[in-house]
Amino acid sequence: MKKVLIISPDYPPCNLAGVHRARLFAQHLPEFGWEPIVLCVDEKYYEFDLDWNLHKLLPKNQRIEKVKAFRVTKPRLIGDIGLRSYFFLRRKALQLIKNENIDFVYIPIPSFYVSLLGPYLFRKTGVKYGIDYIDPWVHQFPGSEKIFSRHWWSTRFAKWLEPKAVEKVSLITGVASGYYQGVIERNPHLSSTCLFGAMPYGGEKNDQLLLSELGIEPYLFKKNNKIQLVYAGAMLPKAYAPLRSIFHSLANNIDLFKNVEFHFIGTGKIPNDPNSYTIKPIAEEYGIWQTNIFEYPKRISYLDVLVHLNAATAIFILGSTEPHYTPSKVYQAVLSQKPVFAVLHKQSTAGTILQKSKAGQVLSFDGENDLGSINQRFAIFFSDFINFINEFDPALIDETIFEEYSAKAVTGKLTALLNQVA
Repeated sequence: MKKVLIISPDYPPCNLAGVHRARLFAQHLPEFGWEPIVLCVDEKYYEFDLDWNLHKLLPKNQRIEKVKAFRVTKPRLIGDIGLRSYFFLRRKALQLIKNENIDFVYIPIPSFYVSLLGPYLFRKTGVKYGIDYIDPWVHQFPGSEKIFSRHWWSTRFAKWLEPKAVEKVSLITGVASGYYQGVIERNPHLSSTCLFGAMPYGGEKNDQLLLSELGIEPYLFKKNNKIQLVYAGAMLPKAYAPLRSIFHSLANNIDLFKNVEFHFIGTGKIPNDPNSYTIKPIAEEYGIWQTNIFEYPKRISYLDVLVHLNAATAIFILGSTEPHYTPSKVYQAVLSQKPVFAVLHKQSTAGTILQKSKAGQVLSFDGENDLGSINQRFAIFFSDFINFINEFDPALIDETIFEEYSAKAVTGKLTALLNQVA
């Protein structure tokens, strides 16, 4: 088998969402003729909570190499795990490439700084490397226009470092093509020197099977006689505008929504802070906090998220004003066998998938200039969704539409590209 070195500082039992990108690829790569070696940081250096149940999701014979990192200081000067572990990862990766006949190096980002290992290792060994954009690196943060602010500096550093990281890259992948399209525009030479591939997060049915064995119970909210929708995951900066339109409609149609609750899980500004609210202030502004809207800012474990999805009446998915945004949580929501209610950009592929599969209903809008239509249509559309809930039968979902979005199928797309490059 060919060997691929996956450099992912965060890895189970780390409970950050990004670990599942590397986890699912590594799980299925052997089925396509590639042996993964995962290089990560020892869990005792992680800044956030650990979940050892996540470790049970890993194949028993998976090879994992761990390095140490500098610890987070007080005051917190450097938190990024990629920076704290950079030189330890570099030394171990160089050793593995020289001793193991590695055929390719694959680096999911963030942490964005780890991508700089790619050109270094290529110069030292000649082994080709690829970068996987889980998130865009160069983009405008809210507040990045304020000179000398933290986000201003982050944007400047990103624009300076990214060209160095991709200068000799052979493969660039991403959760969606829009995540790396800007990279091509900023580095035109890549069009002739690099392969590209868009692959969403894949869904893994076996995770649901393990969930039933662990006996984990929901703890953030209790089931009641109301319609309870769960939104799980971070909020993207450009998702707040459509959210405001939704809240405006909720506030203007109190009678319709008196038996409806939206529970936002893991939406805080700081992953490990239970008080870093992002949804609560907006809900309070519209007078719907803890009547219709509830928020639990702290990130919870992936398996705990699945438990709360299973406990909900329905799943709520909110997209962005950016057309390329494709929510990676769609297949995960469908696997919960609950109806899905989504508000998505009309160009989002997730909307088409949900409607074709009969797994949910989609209120679509046409970007920033169409936010008013969300406010106008939301109440009527949600009334139809209540009927959809009453008639919903998970046995009628066309799961064949989701086959290409399974973790195995997505990994197959990756290995097709790896075979071309290596």
